[in-house]
Amino acid sequence: MRRLLMTAAALTVAATTLSAPAAATLAPGAKAPDFTTRGAIAGKVFTVHLAEQLKKGPVVLYFFPAAYTGGCNAEAHAFAEAIPAFTKAGATVIGMSADTVDTLAKFSAEKCAGKFAVASAGPAVVSGYDVALPKQIQGRSLTSRTSYVIAKDGTIGFVHSDMNPADHVSMTLAAAQKMSRR
Repeated sequence: MRRLLMTAAALTVAATTLSAPAAATLAPGAKAPDFTTRGAIAGKVFTVHLAEQLKKGPVVLYFFPAAYTGGCNAEAHAFAEAIPAFTKAGATVIGMSADTVDTLAKFSAEKCAGKFAVASAGPAVVSGYDVALPKQIQGRSLTSRTSYVIAKDGTIGFVHSDMNPADHVSMTLAAAQKMSRR
């Protein structure tokens, strides 16, 4: 019986490990894929072009699974609260998900408090940043919870991929602050 329980436990650990999203493949030093997409800030839709945002300084590009879900709501609120510190570090924050622009426009006003942009990540962006999750919710594609800090020159300076939203804000802020001291 004990052997059976140990085998079952090992199979559970293996299944959990295999079903977890892979770590982001864009490592520090890699060139961040440029993109143009539509996004919103404070409910107003506009075009987001990464290269244009990088002209202002580093960009924190954080991917989240889906708007209006518990972890994503909490993460958006935490980023909104930290925007003054990101601004002081010279960094721009952009949230990204596979949600529609209409959904993100509402989300930007309600959950992001109108303090930073959220943008729609189409298949090319999701693939380029290696953030696709294999599962879907109600037919919607999802992205992993992966945060990148992209240096002004377009290279990845920091990456953190973890479905738990707890450390994304503090870790990306520390990376942005470190970049601003260079």
